[in-house]
Amino acid sequence: MTVRASRTFEFDAPVEDVWAFISDAEQRAGAISVVDTFTVHGAGRATWQVALPIPMIRSTIAVETEEVARDPPRHVKFVGRSRAFRVTGEHTITETEDGCRLANEFVVDGRLPGVETFFKRNFDAELDNLERALRRSVRVDV
Repeated sequence: MTVRASRTFEFDAPVEDVWAFISDAEQRAGAISVVDTFTVHGAGRATWQVALPIPMIRSTIAVETEEVARDPPRHVKFVGRSRAFRVTGEHTITETEDGCRLANEFVVDGRLPGVETFFKRNFDAELDNLERALRRSVRVDV
């Protein structure tokens, strides 16, 4: 089963400010509540240690992430692979009259029982976390 989530955020901020956050692997990982720790390797690669509160998983899961598309300052896409799931995240920024719009799309393909259910129940909260972190970063009221 595949779980998909998408949400668009509007910012009264320049494209470059939103890009600075969303294109940074460290800031993206830091905004996700289930990412326990992470290591940025450079060249668009990072390892996330993910703690999913599901019965089949008793420790953190190493998720190897890498950027697969990057078009500054408009678009970045990453893929994360682990034994428990595969995640794809895509972020597209468009300029608006008052600032910019950030379209976010996430797809999770679970490989272990309970993974899809967890993400289906928690995607909204994770997108809220991402939005809050972004707004703090560009200093827009949360």
